[in-house]
Amino acid sequence: MQGKILYEQYCASCHGVNLEGQPRWRDRMSNGRLPAPPHDVTGHTWHHPDAELRSLIRDGLVPGITAPPGYESDMPAYGEILTDEQIDLILAYIKGFWPEQALDAQREITISSQERRHSAGH
Repeated sequence: MQGKILYEQYCASCHGVNLEGQPRWRDRMSNGRLPAPPHDVTGHTWHHPDAELRSLIRDGLVPGITAPPGYESDMPAYGEILTDEQIDLILAYIKGFWPEQALDAQREITISSQERRHSAGH
């Protein structure tokens, strides 16, 4: 329940109450930025490992780190507002909408990412 409340308070205005994202989210707006993507299975949120999703919420889209160099985004950083626990509650709420196949795929992506970071000494 907390995840839903937090999502509605901090995320739904851009990503949609039903996780549907903004219309035409793949098409750049006149300012060159992309609209907010959906967080349901039709979007790409489930294509990213947990650490990256946490970073995106905590730090926003950072060019050269969580976004291509020079990329500008309307995604704010919530690190000064949300705790790590609250971020995890939001992610759990979002994942609650994904079918088992997407959950399994995202879990594997997260494990692979952790293994790569571990082997790189991070």
